[in-house]
Amino acid sequence: MKRHLILKATIVGMLSVNLAATAANPTIEVYKSESCGCCSEWVKHLEANGFTVKAKNVANPSDYREKFGMPDELGSCHTGFVQGYALEGHVPANEIKRLIAEKPKAKGLAVPAMPVGSPGMEGPRKDPYDVLLVKADGKYSVYKHYN
Repeated sequence: MKRHLILKATIVGMLSVNLAATAANPTIEVYKSESCGCCSEWVKHLEANGFTVKAKNVANPSDYREKFGMPDELGSCHTGFVQGYALEGHVPANEIKRLIAEKPKAKGLAVPAMPVGSPGMEGPRKDPYDVLLVKADGKYSVYKHYN
């Protein structure tokens, strides 16, 4: 009888840990072109930072940017979606975690122009760039600046 209770308690504990991990870092849907290498690198960055990613190769990723209400001028090569927020471009995982924790009234985050040094765009240098918070009305402001 004790052994049976211990087994049940162990299973419940394992499920609780798994649910807590899932709640902390939910699944991100990523819409990208099949041939884009930097999109795949961004997906790897998200996974390395604890997110589960469902990447979908699509003919025109910009259709998803439009669907989620992100301004065209902030466009990049892929669009993500997590907990009601759009993610446009090479948004760092830390800023996605912050967005999910703070839950602002916004459409999401964007890193336009594919800056060298952003996640998935690593290279010989790191250019400064901004992560933009896109508000519900489509206007945006700097959410985090990276040097």
